[in-house]
Amino acid sequence: MTKRLTARASALVLCTVLAASAALPAQASGTGTVRPKAETAPLFDDEAGGDANADDPAIWRNTAAPGRSLVIATAKQGGLRVYDLDARQVQSVPAPAGPGADDKPGRFNNVDLVHGLRLGGARADVAVVSDRGNDRLRIYRIDRDRPGGPLTDVTAPGARPVFSADQAEINEQKTAYGLATWTDRATGRSYALVSRRNRTRIALLELLPTAAGTVDYRQIRTLDLPSSFRMPDGATWTPCAEPGELPQVEGMVVDPADGTLYAGQEDVGIWRVDAGLTGTPVLIDKVREYGVPGTYDEQTEECTPGTDPGFGGENLAADVEGLTLVEEADGDGYLLASSQGDDTFVAYDRERDEDNEYENAFRIAAAFSTLDGSEVCDGAAALNAPLGTRYPHGLLVVQDGRETPGDGDREATGFKFVDLGDVIDTID
Repeated sequence: MTKRLTARASALVLCTVLAASAALPAQASGTGTVRPKAETAPLFDDEAGGDANADDPAIWRNTAAPGRSLVIATAKQGGLRVYDLDARQVQSVPAPAGPGADDKPGRFNNVDLVHGLRLGGARADVAVVSDRGNDRLRIYRIDRDRPGGPLTDVTAPGARPVFSADQAEINEQKTAYGLATWTDRATGRSYALVSRRNRTRIALLELLPTAAGTVDYRQIRTLDLPSSFRMPDGATWTPCAEPGELPQVEGMVVDPADGTLYAGQEDVGIWRVDAGLTGTPVLIDKVREYGVPGTYDEQTEECTPGTDPGFGGENLAADVEGLTLVEEADGDGYLLASSQGDDTFVAYDRERDEDNEYENAFRIAAAFSTLDGSEVCDGAAALNAPLGTRYPHGLLVVQDGRETPGDGDREATGFKFVDLGDVIDTID
C-alpha cells in the first residue's frame, strides 16, 4: 500500500522477541545501484485507464522454453496483466464485479504461484490472487499457448469470503490483502497465506482442487500480530493511523526449503514465523520509524510525528512492502524487502541459522531518459533461474509506484524488469 502520511510514525514491538532484533547490524554507508532492462506500459488509475494500478508481480518460468516465460501482475481494480520477458502485454484479465450495483467491485491486490497442483486429473501451474474487493481468492490456470491468453479462471464458484461474514462486512473492505503461497514438501498440500487489510491478522488457507477441475479453499488457522507494545523505556506505544485501523501486513513470502514465512508489517518491520502459523513470531528487523509517537489529524488525514525515542532499526524506511526470495541451490540466498520510504531494496541472508542478518541495500535507478527506475515500490518478485537469452542470470520484477509516462499530469504506475545477476553482484 502506498499511503503517503506526513510521517509513518508507527511500528510494533513484541516483548517476547525483542532480544532477537535488538542487535541489528548497521546499514552499509554505500547503497548500490542497478538499472532496469525493460518496463511495462504505464497503468493509469482513472476511468480512462480502466482504474488500473500496478501492485504486485509473480514470475512464471516456462520450463520447456524459458525464453517464453511470463510475468503475471496485479492491477488492482484493473484486474491482472500478463507480460512476456520484453515487458509486452500478452493478456489482460478483468477483475470481477461486485454482486450488486452498490457493492465494492473486484480489486486484485497480490499474486503468487503454485506449481504442479493436481487439477482436472493432471498437474498444472496456477496463479493465486487476493481479491480485496470481494474478499476472496481467485485462482487462474496457466497455459502458455492457450488461444486467448495463458490464464483461465478456475476458481470454484462457491468459494467463500476469506475474512468477512457477509456482504456488508465485505463492503467495509477489511478484506483479503497480502498473499503468499506455500506447498508443504512433507505432505504435498498447497496453501495460501493471506493478510487482512487494516488488521494484523494472517490466515492460512488450504487450496482444494475439486473434481470439476476448479480450486476451492478452506481456512486452517489464523495468527494475529500485535498492534501495540511496550517500549524499552517502559512506555506503551501504538502506531499512528486513521481511527479504527490497525497496522497491516502486505508483503509476504515463504521459503520453500524450510516453510518459513516472512511477513512485512508495513509500519513495523519484518516478522519470521513458521508458515503453518505455529510458534512465536520473531521480529528480524524494524523500520527506522519504529516507536515514534504520532498524532492523527482528521482534517489532513495525516500523522504528525513526535520525538523519535531512538528504538527504530537502521535498514528499513516505512513502509515495508514487497518481499521476495533469491534462492540458491546450496540453501544460501537472500530475502529482499522493498524499503518504500527511501526507495531502496534491502537484502538479508536467507538462512535462519545466520539469523537473517543484514547484507546490503540497493536502488533501481534510471537506465536512460525514457526508462526510469523504481520509486515507492509496492511489490517485487525474483527468480534465480535462466530465462532465455534475455535474462540468463534470472530476473527481478518490481513495481514502480511513480511511473513517468510523459502523459501530462496523470499519475501512473508500472513494473520494471531487472537482470537478477546485476542485483546479486551489487549485493555481494
